[in-house]
Amino acid sequence: MGLIISYIILAIYSIALLLIFFYSLAQLNLLVNYLGYKRINQTAPKFNLLDPKEIPFVTIQLPVYNEEYVMQRLLENIAKIEYPKSKLEIQVLDDSTDESVVDTAKWVRELQETGLDIQHIRRENRQGYKAGALKEGLETAKGEFVAIFDADFLPDSDWLKKTVIYFKDPEIGVVQTRWGHINRDYSTLTRIQAFALDAHFTLEQVGRNAKGHFINFNGTAGIWRKQCILDAGNWEGDTLTEDLDLSYRAQLKDWKFKYLEDVETPAELPVVISAARSQQFRWNKGGAENFRKSVMSVVTAKNISFKTKFHGVMHLLNSSMFLCVFLVSLLSIPAMYIKALYPQFDIVFSLLSFFVLSTIILFVCYWFTYKSIQGSSFDNFVDYIKIFFTFFSVALGFSLHNSIAVLEGHWGKRSEFVRTPKFNLDNITDSWKGNKYLAKKLSPNMILEALLMVYFLFGMYSAIPLNDFGLFPFHLMLFIGFGFVFTKSCTARA
Repeated sequence: MGLIISYIILAIYSIALLLIFFYSLAQLNLLVNYLGYKRINQTAPKFNLLDPKEIPFVTIQLPVYNEEYVMQRLLENIAKIEYPKSKLEIQVLDDSTDESVVDTAKWVRELQETGLDIQHIRRENRQGYKAGALKEGLETAKGEFVAIFDADFLPDSDWLKKTVIYFKDPEIGVVQTRWGHINRDYSTLTRIQAFALDAHFTLEQVGRNAKGHFINFNGTAGIWRKQCILDAGNWEGDTLTEDLDLSYRAQLKDWKFKYLEDVETPAELPVVISAARSQQFRWNKGGAENFRKSVMSVVTAKNISFKTKFHGVMHLLNSSMFLCVFLVSLLSIPAMYIKALYPQFDIVFSLLSFFVLSTIILFVCYWFTYKSIQGSSFDNFVDYIKIFFTFFSVALGFSLHNSIAVLEGHWGKRSEFVRTPKFNLDNITDSWKGNKYLAKKLSPNMILEALLMVYFLFGMYSAIPLNDFGLFPFHLMLFIGFGFVFTKSCTARA
């Protein structure tokens, strides 16, 4: 019986490791694409905005919900956008249910008095959540192109001049810009989030876009051709990541996406782990929901290449890697005991040790993305090593939380769109305490995370009697990661 269970454990363990290895190979291929793309001169037809006949009409949509702390900052910033007023419309799509509605209405009226075409649009309900608000706003939008900004984003005044010009190519349906981070150095948590997002917005977005593979509109800091939205079937609220959903439907219709790595749109990162948890849950569950919804359309599409299909499937499976990581983590301790009890599996473990290459590949890939933003000096490399292993540890600590989100997405369990609370914190001295939008309830997952912290402490101890220290660094990072997530989750709710 014990031998049968060992076979089952090793089978699951091996399959999860194999999937992680395939993911790392896909990332390596994206790195090759990224480096190749950076070496060639990119040209594209562009609108000449000095010619009044070529200036297109643009609608800016601001989907907001209970954003008391950042609404004034958002509106003041958007009002500074440099674009002919006769060709610009702003829609404040306000689904708020609190008193922020009153202040927003007042600030909108003040901007209207300056001659700005800005409307405060309210709905009777939140049907479809953000997707529903965007869809309803689109019905009356006057713009040929529609830019979208979440409440915590602060585009530069020349943002439209840098983005709308690329729509002279009639095949381009979306122009997406890279996210920046106004509070990157606020805490360890914000530095980790910035590190992960930088990798996505350099390696992944450029790497895919360089070869015509599918990328995604990131929900904000991008601009759509209105015709593209309508042709792809419009916004739908049946997943938690409506941006990924519409992106795939549009690209399956042969619309091209243009990604601008050099155009940075600053935004605020969540500074409290409860906010980061809700954001991570929504993103990862939405990714799994979109896998269910779109993967067969990608696989069976006749208008895209095999390589684009491969990267599309891996892209849609991105969030599911957390489930693989969690399974490998959970089964690594039983695997140690199986290795000690059953010598006949030695060759299996020798082969499995090959998968340490996955970590090495990711280490190399992330270094190229890190240095593209932070620099390539020796000091920067030392800082990179620190942040990489900190990020790796905390990502492991999130693996249970995100795996639950992924499973819910694959199972088709529906849940409410939970917004990420904003804080308007730029400086380390600013405090998040007192933010009324923070979750007050303790997550049941936290109890499991505390138990997992003890479990991986036991894993480190097990290395001593078994005289097997190969997984000790892995279990140490798991212990630190789950400890970080658990303790921060407790202290953030004081």
